[in-house]
Amino acid sequence: MKPAQADVAIPIVEARRAGAAFADYVALAKPRLNFLVVATSAAGYYLGATSPIDPAAMTMAVVGTALVAGGAAVLNQLYERDTDALMRRTRLRPLPAGRVAPADARLFGTVLSTSGLALLALRANWLAASLALVTLLVYLFVYTPMKRRTPAATLVGAVPGALPALIGWTASHASVAAGGAALFGIVFFWQVPHFMAIAWLYRDDYGKAGFPMLPVIDPDGTRAGRQAVAYAAALVPTTLAPVLVGLAGGIYLASALVLGAALLALAARFAAARTDESARALFFGSIVYLPLLWIVLVADKL
Repeated sequence: MKPAQADVAIPIVEARRAGAAFADYVALAKPRLNFLVVATSAAGYYLGATSPIDPAAMTMAVVGTALVAGGAAVLNQLYERDTDALMRRTRLRPLPAGRVAPADARLFGTVLSTSGLALLALRANWLAASLALVTLLVYLFVYTPMKRRTPAATLVGAVPGALPALIGWTASHASVAAGGAALFGIVFFWQVPHFMAIAWLYRDDYGKAGFPMLPVIDPDGTRAGRQAVAYAAALVPTTLAPVLVGLAGGIYLASALVLGAALLALAARFAAARTDESARALFFGSIVYLPLLWIVLVADKL
């Protein structure tokens, strides 16, 4: 390579390295997974508002919630980097693959989390910030270590998973109230059939890593199927709560019943067949279900 060519090539190589490093840090924050956190917190904020929406305040509340969720994702992967290295679907993540140093990930996760908490405390209110702190602590210090010990961790993990909707609600409403509790309940019950489908599809990976998920300790899948059906069934009346507390009307009521019946049917199909096909249908059905429910709920309040 000629000197002039070398002078041009060095910045290009450095730019590519910087771009790859940036992509790794973005991946640590799990943006695709946290998109749902953003959506649920935004919906909660809108539904909890008792006065005209302030776009800037809403943005700060949603961003704060997303930062806490991203920080929790980074610190969770830091804790689980050894088990992630054992699973096919996670072994190429930045930490087990060695592309990000543990100390750097710890700093990154801490900065994200504390920035999000500060943003919520300063631009929303202390109740929203406190709920975000509870989300972070339960996720990291209760749910994450429980995953290696008991399948009950799934239910515990559903608590921090459901709190972003309540964080958004309290950021605009300044109290939990019945409406906030209803939003929390919807996301809580929704997560179990969603998680059961994931646990079944990746049961071999979870088994290799030593996670006692229900499809691992009960390979037949009977218990996972029963839980999927039980929580999908409990979700149906829970989704009616927004109507009872005055958050929504007839359009939402009809839509919630149709969507709930469809998700319950997919859960029942999984419980009866317990195949990868039925689990995949339940997984994708659950992904479609929640955004549709939020859209109808928000639209019914417009």
